[in-house]
Amino acid sequence: MLSDIEIARSVEKVEIKEIGARIGIGEKNLHNYGKFIAKVPVSLINEKRVKESNLILVTAITPTKAGIGKTTVSVGLALGLSKLGKLTIPALREPSLGPCFGMKGGAAGGGYAQVLPMEDINLHFTGDFHAITSAHNTLTALLDNYIYQNRGTLKGLKEVLWKRVLDVNDRNLRNVVTGLNGLTNGVPAESGFDITPASEIMAILCLSENADDLKRRIENILLGYTHEDKPFWVKDLGVAGALTVLLKDAIHPNLVQTTENTPAFIHGGPFANIAHGCNSVIATKMAMSHADYVITEAGFGADLGAEKFYNIKCRKSGLRPKATVVVVTSQSLKMHGGVPVEDIKKPNPQGLANGFKNLDKHIENLHTFGQNLIVTFNKFFFDTQDEIDLLAAHCKEQGVGFAVNDAFAKGGEGAIELAKEVVKMVENNPSKPLHFTYKDSDSIETKIGKIAKYIYGAGSVEYSDKAKK
Repeated sequence: MLSDIEIARSVEKVEIKEIGARIGIGEKNLHNYGKFIAKVPVSLINEKRVKESNLILVTAITPTKAGIGKTTVSVGLALGLSKLGKLTIPALREPSLGPCFGMKGGAAGGGYAQVLPMEDINLHFTGDFHAITSAHNTLTALLDNYIYQNRGTLKGLKEVLWKRVLDVNDRNLRNVVTGLNGLTNGVPAESGFDITPASEIMAILCLSENADDLKRRIENILLGYTHEDKPFWVKDLGVAGALTVLLKDAIHPNLVQTTENTPAFIHGGPFANIAHGCNSVIATKMAMSHADYVITEAGFGADLGAEKFYNIKCRKSGLRPKATVVVVTSQSLKMHGGVPVEDIKKPNPQGLANGFKNLDKHIENLHTFGQNLIVTFNKFFFDTQDEIDLLAAHCKEQGVGFAVNDAFAKGGEGAIELAKEVVKMVENNPSKPLHFTYKDSDSIETKIGKIAKYIYGAGSVEYSDKAKK
């Protein structure tokens, strides 16, 4: 089989103005980045259409270190639904440059279920991550200048919570000392660099509804504490407007296409282990404004990404999924079943069955949110029919839907089985009203306690002195 890059380059792409026209977005509303990428203005979101559209979440059991294929399944499902005559758009996260050059590689899908142009999406794309990096580090520079100008006064800061970001995995920059070589170069301080998707500005951008909402959220970033033990916010610096201007283009979602020339929105990308792990609310609503079905994903496993998708993204935006798809692979099940990592690609029905306990816990968790589920087996060439049948029988026992997904090898044709299951669920048995794990009014300790107990099965939570502070 051809490699991902060979497949991506073999596809005859259509110009983005044609992709836009297919979903009712005229050329005058496209801000082109070359022939195959465009930004779409936030103003085109139609809240009435959003309420009428069918949102589908793709999540997964606990993945292997190499991932589990949620993006491939998401794109594949969109292709499968399109083949059934359903106007479908995937709304996905932007890849981060650091992981693209690491173990996981790119994040534009795989095989014959990709978003294109793959190289551009995986690398610099439309500059959204660069804009977020610039806004974050501009805030750092302004904060450092405030500290310099107010050193020795009660207005100065005794504790700084804000660091720097860079969209590169650079171990040596995780912890640094700044402001060396004399007072004219600033006040010496311990600092460090996080990766751009870990920036609070990334999370804020992806939860914002529009530019005004973005500015309001930026104003409420906590930067540190003064010598009088008072919290110090961005609004105390008075620079939220300047930072919002740096994000004036980044706030608009990006329209691209799939390997089968269907539309896709790619926008934002906070990490689920740091923030909420979902693409932007704006891109999701833009897709729902122009499609009957919208496929989105949440990072990592369902215990992390899906939990935050429901408790944070859905709560804050009013979005409600009609169904949830849970991705599994034979490799992930075998890994959780105790099979050595070097052997998880080999047939091992018992090892696979031993991993069902991980799947079952995720199913239990997702049911607490009122979600109806379809488990999809993300097929690899080495998978056996016996193992697929074993999983199908187990899903039947658990009372959840099941479908094989072979979109990696076959594109939309390989996802028709899953697409049919999704349509059947949406039309006949959609998810119940969404239940949240905690109340917005709960204290932070109560929220953490409920998540630890109901999602992770913890008996109690102990806090260090630093955490209590």
